Amino acid sequence: MPPPVTACRSATGCRSTGCSSCHEENAEELTSSTADPCRNGASMPHWGLRPAQKRGILHLGLHGGSDSVPQRRQRLTQRRKTLGYSQESFAYAVGVERSTVVRWECGETEPRAWHRPKLAEVLQLSLDELDDVLTAPPGDDADRLAFTLRNPSAVDLVTAAHLAQEIERLNTEYDTAPSASLLAAAGHCHSQVTLLYGFAPTGRIRRALAFSVAESATLMGQLIWDASQRRDDVVPLRYFDQAISAAREISDPLLEAHAQLRKGFVALYGTKDPDEGLRLCRETALVSKSTSNVLTGLGHLHVGEAHAMLGQRRDCEKALSAAEGSFGQIRSDDEAMPMFASSQFDRMAGSCYLFLGVNGKAEEILTRTARSLVQWKKSQSIVLGNLTLAYIRQGKLEEACGTLHQAIDLIEETRGGGGMNIAFSAGRELAPWRHEPWVQELSDRLFGLMTT
Repeated sequence: MPPPVTACRSATGCRSTGCSSCHEENAEELTSSTADPCRNGASMPHWGLRPAQKRGILHLGLHGGSDSVPQRRQRLTQRRKTLGYSQESFAYAVGVERSTVVRWECGETEPRAWHRPKLAEVLQLSLDELDDVLTAPPGDDADRLAFTLRNPSAVDLVTAAHLAQEIERLNTEYDTAPSASLLAAAGHCHSQVTLLYGFAPTGRIRRALAFSVAESATLMGQLIWDASQRRDDVVPLRYFDQAISAAREISDPLLEAHAQLRKGFVALYGTKDPDEGLRLCRETALVSKSTSNVLTGLGHLHVGEAHAMLGQRRDCEKALSAAEGSFGQIRSDDEAMPMFASSQFDRMAGSCYLFLGVNGKAEEILTRTARSLVQWKKSQSIVLGNLTLAYIRQGKLEEACGTLHQAIDLIEETRGGGGMNIAFSAGRELAPWRHEPWVQELSDRLFGLMTT
């Protein structure tokens, strides 16, 4: 049986059943809109009524008819809070009593026609947008987002948090799902957050949306580059530059360093420009030095790889040592911790020694690393591809055959551009044995990757 709902008898004059507006100055409110979107992906407060209050309204609706319960104007309340007004300061700005504001928000009365121009001005809305705010029914997150996209100047922290959660969900799927399968959803989300960012007022809302723009732009750059099999170097760089611009607006070195690192990847593996990659990865380590040992270590790792590509073993090993030092100082509260895996150092060290032509050492490191990457399938396919190259260059053709089949299995599942490019490189290095049946079988599988 639902709990009974009592009518409010506050000094403000509100007589609405189940109203909480009149208690909001001293009690927890229905909508927790003042919480920033958490970077670590903690769940945000649910927008709307608490379950017990939902049950109370349903109970009254069944017995007294829906017309007996005033409909609380949650979006009016939310807009007021978004702009930093208490009920008392909002009433003063509009030129009414606080009890009038309470009745408006509880849905007990309508703002009079002569109040609406001033009300719209204080809420920073057009008259049409104000009408939408006053008449919008309660709904779920999707309803709220749809309303905000129609009225972008009404964006609030709850909508920003909803979009941040969607970006985080897409990020968590990146390493297991084909990039092409995520592009439509990621592009849709990025366009929404970019639109709202353009209308956001200064302060916490704009900061929250700038954070999401930086994250979604970085993700879009990754997805497009990966889905193009690392052939499109132009569009991803535009997204990474957009991410860097948003990160700098809010002085967030972690977001800036992450996008900078991704630009380094394009230089190292896309345009094959190790000098430019070296510069970008050094900048990554410099930008993140005071805020994240994870990103600083990753920057040093790829500095080492750039040196390896240039045949500079001493500088490469010096950078690897610097990366190891940064990783050794990682704290549990490092905000870039989701980007870190204990296998990353060995994975990159193996790649470095492969570039340097130290194939035996590369084989040893990559064999160990491949076993630890079961969770990260795209990364595992890259390691297995590099391990195949190490085997081929030592004449271990049987081992190369088995390892390349494993890499192709993963690539067929994830369509990861990095692993695919390395697998094709391995296929080219098997050309001297192209008449062998086992090489022909691998060639057929590689050809299949190009046609699907």
